[in-house]
Amino acid sequence: MTTTLPLAERAPTTLPPTTAASPSRWREAAPAAAHSEWIKLRSVRSTAVFLGLAAAIGVGLSLILGAVVQEDPYEHLPFTIGNTFLVSSWLTTLFAMVAGTLLFTSEVQHGTLATALATRPSRPLLVAAKACLACCLGLAMGAVGIVGGLLGGMLSGMEAGDLSGAVSGTAWALTLTTLAPVIGLGVGLVVRHSAAAITTVLVWALAVETLVRGMIPATISRFLPFTAAHGLLGTRSAADTPETFAAALSNVGNVAVITGWAAAGLAVGSALLLRRDS
Repeated sequence: MTTTLPLAERAPTTLPPTTAASPSRWREAAPAAAHSEWIKLRSVRSTAVFLGLAAAIGVGLSLILGAVVQEDPYEHLPFTIGNTFLVSSWLTTLFAMVAGTLLFTSEVQHGTLATALATRPSRPLLVAAKACLACCLGLAMGAVGIVGGLLGGMLSGMEAGDLSGAVSGTAWALTLTTLAPVIGLGVGLVVRHSAAAITTVLVWALAVETLVRGMIPATISRFLPFTAAHGLLGTRSAADTPETFAAALSNVGNVAVITGWAAAGLAVGSALLLRRDS
């Protein structure tokens, strides 16, 4: 004869909703979460592809500027290592954002997100771990690109030029490439589809922001992400005018703008992740 358990004694058929982890639990779980994300980052082929792409862009642009173009068309001065080794950092920033989107969207596309959430159900911790690894990837891509720029400059036979601002310029460029994948991660958290997220980043950077800058005052457009990126690197864009140069922020201000976009993207993406199922 079978018996029926009282309703209160039956095993639950669904897991209870995830509760916020205490600070002590976060401290215990954070190293494991970061290690898990590091294993994922190291094991996928796209990581090596993005690092190799950053190096190739650095070497290639410096070689082209030094051996083919040779002279700045705006200032009519010869290209030197001092004024070209950071030129590739803008493209590195763009590709670092693309890499950041894939840190999340690739898991959604390949169906591994559900497993990750089952293993580590604290979604804010998962996002925090991915953001830390995104920073590491961006820093590595920026460093590789800059080294490639220096190597390409030397191979092209450029003169050394003025290197007095090389250290500070490198620091600002690495700050930019470090934050760039975090912005991409935020886009990926919101969009959740790899192709759509990558398209969003590229179309915004290469077309939409340029159009927007032409329609709004320079005092507002300076707070756009890629406008701040150009300002931080000291490079020009097609939409630059005397008004935009006059309204440009300081390097600290540009870092604050980029950090704000990264934080906003993570906040919105994390909120959506908490509301959605895996």
